[in-house]
Amino acid sequence: MLVIRCSACKKKLWKYDKIGQGEVLRCHKARIKNYYADVVIEETKIKCPCGREIGIDKGTFFKMDPKAFMYNGTKRNK
Repeated sequence: MLVIRCSACKKKLWKYDKIGQGEVLRCHKARIKNYYADVVIEETKIKCPCGREIGIDKGTFFKMDPKAFMYNGTKRNK
């Protein structure tokens, strides 16, 4: 499980079940286990409560901006 954080304010956003060893380019909504902060969705943009844009809502997943977030935790193999 990974904990996704905003890179600007360091606030925890959500806990994500990452499968595979690749980079976090997308966060599938079905794999988000717990929301820590009230993430703001304006039109298709996902924003941290501090106002920083984290990604874009593409329907079943969030397309993440790699410079806008950081994470820690472990990725699980298939």
